[in-house]
Amino acid sequence: MDRFLEMQTFNAVVDAGSFVKAAEALAMSKAAVSRYVVDMETRLGVRLLHRTTRRLSLTDEGQIFYVRSKELLAELAEAEDEITSRSDAASGLLRINAPFTFGVRHLAPLWGAFRALHPKVTLDVTLADRLVDLVEEGYDVAIRIANLDSSTMVSKKLATTRMVLCASPQYLELHGTPTQPSELAQHAVISYSYWSTKDEWHFKGPLGPVSVKTNPSIHTNNGDTCRAAALASQGVILQPSFLVGDDLAAGTLLELMPEFRSIELGIYAVYPTRKHVSPKVRALLDFLASHFSQAGMTW
Repeated sequence: MDRFLEMQTFNAVVDAGSFVKAAEALAMSKAAVSRYVVDMETRLGVRLLHRTTRRLSLTDEGQIFYVRSKELLAELAEAEDEITSRSDAASGLLRINAPFTFGVRHLAPLWGAFRALHPKVTLDVTLADRLVDLVEEGYDVAIRIANLDSSTMVSKKLATTRMVLCASPQYLELHGTPTQPSELAQHAVISYSYWSTKDEWHFKGPLGPVSVKTNPSIHTNNGDTCRAAALASQGVILQPSFLVGDDLAAGTLLELMPEFRSIELGIYAVYPTRKHVSPKVRALLDFLASHFSQAGMTW
């Protein structure tokens, strides 16, 4: 029996929380998954999982074995990547995570061109605005829009975007145009839930930093929803220029108080380690860097 396959199966069961979901992830039958786990428990002479009709849980021995076996599997994957990296050809599954709006607007149109250059690479692209754990969730690369000064991840800067305060002409006609950040407290605001400072917005004005506690009428965890609400004259938004740039150019949204600047954010490709970067990851990093340098580094 392949001990590494046993460990992979056991880890898949623990990560998925069920034999059925692990079977789906591994493209095996549930019976085969169960057999691998039972055979491993028999060989080791210990029970690794508590099984009930409702849930699975690790025994004490199972917890120890899960941690150690995960480390071993990671080392095996690293060894394979090291060997693969000796080849110039990018190939294999490349798992990418990106923020939803940026992924749809600015990355989705690129995947065809990337695969035309690297046809042996299979892409698995997940869009989510939450902060994913690359190592725990198994991503090769993630796109982050943030300040990464203290990040433990290795990163490559692709571009810069600035946060823009704006609203529709119709909203401003009905409710007036704020001229000072403090006035935003009296305006309808559409708030982005993942904004690090929550409902407190910070600006740098002619006399220095200033902040205001807003009173949102709408909270949402999606930038496109913020934009749509602003276009529907529901209130004021603070959103990145890569999202609202076309609206500002068309005049369907108007920038407010341009003398009070919000923060600029870097757009980065992040990956777990500089050691043994695989050809598929290197190919993606080079492709994205080339594209965004041609498009211009700042929106």
